[in-house]
Amino acid sequence: MTPQIIFYCIIAILLIDFYIDTWLGYLNAKHYNDALPTDLLDVYDVDAYKKSQAYKQANYKFGKLSALFSLALTLVFLFFDGFQVLDTYMRSYTSNSILIALLFFGIIMIGSDLITTPFSYYHTFVIEEKFGFNKTSKKLFFLDKLKGWLLGALLGGSILSIIIWFYNNSGTNFWLYAWGIVTVFSVFMNMFYAKLIVPLFNKQSPLPEGSLRTKISNYASSVGFKIDNIFVIDGSKRSTKANAYFSGFGSQKRITLYDTLINDLTEDEIVAVLAHEVGHYKRKHIVYNLIISILITGFTLWLLSVFIVNPILSKALGVSTPSFHIGMVAFGLLYSPISQITGLFMNIISRKFEYQADNYAKQTHNAADLINALKKLSKNSLSNLTPHNWYVWYHYSHPSLLQRIVNLKK
Repeated sequence: MTPQIIFYCIIAILLIDFYIDTWLGYLNAKHYNDALPTDLLDVYDVDAYKKSQAYKQANYKFGKLSALFSLALTLVFLFFDGFQVLDTYMRSYTSNSILIALLFFGIIMIGSDLITTPFSYYHTFVIEEKFGFNKTSKKLFFLDKLKGWLLGALLGGSILSIIIWFYNNSGTNFWLYAWGIVTVFSVFMNMFYAKLIVPLFNKQSPLPEGSLRTKISNYASSVGFKIDNIFVIDGSKRSTKANAYFSGFGSQKRITLYDTLINDLTEDEIVAVLAHEVGHYKRKHIVYNLIISILITGFTLWLLSVFIVNPILSKALGVSTPSFHIGMVAFGLLYSPISQITGLFMNIISRKFEYQADNYAKQTHNAADLINALKKLSKNSLSNLTPHNWYVWYHYSHPSLLQRIVNLKK
């Protein structure tokens, strides 16, 4: 297979991905004005439903524009030998393969983020602002970006450096060492993300003593779930949308409630949401997800090791000097169809886990409180209550609200 054929395979993959996303988005948008199912009639009144329809349309149009811009930018970079220009420029400053790769990916990541910043700015301060969701200040918006860059450089740069070092010193067997490093990092982040990373962006405070904490503690005791770490996060400084999540395992497990969730739901409804999160833990979903993720990572790294030594990957992107970092870019583009398949598989598993967690909440608390909580959360975020089934199957990691309610009522 020639470099030119691989190049046009990459172009075809990009165009097919764009077409599938566009087509599914179109099918989904056709259902925005559908009548609400009987089980969801009480979620919106007439005015709120019109507002949700307008919000969906605004996001749909914005999504089409930003996706088209992203595709055009990628195609321009490919057809005008952007990778060759950037690689040559990096090599004029250093011959160290690790430093070249770090500078190469750093410029691409930051440059791409800078170019697309107007889109994220518009979405936050125009669309989200218009529909009453945005609470982010402009200072916080740009500060978050700066922190994200620094964190990406520190964590991503460190892991990339170690992987390239192993590649330089162990050849194609590098994937085993890389897999080990990524596995350790994944386990570490699962355990300590809430303690180490979240505080860089949000303030977390222990849930104060009171009736809510008492109800949560009583529920946890009733199901044999020991949890001392219950935190409230100041999600309201960025958005009015609410959430709750469970993180860590063993002694590091904790439940985190958004302050917006506490404001939007009754105490019994909050306990129902937490019962769902406890269900994830009791059914070992966190461990299963981690194991599946590690296995997929191992497969991906092994496949990378098979192709990375072939200089044809670099030549396919117009780069005359073969290198690990250029090979990674080409492999990443070619790997996209496999990534889509594994993503679909993970979504199927995730939706199954959500049903199981809902069933656990229904059995140990009650279905009515969880149903009311889900309806309120959907209403307050102007969620799409009539998504196309194929769109749900392709994109959703959770079942639709209707699917969850039908399951909870069984």
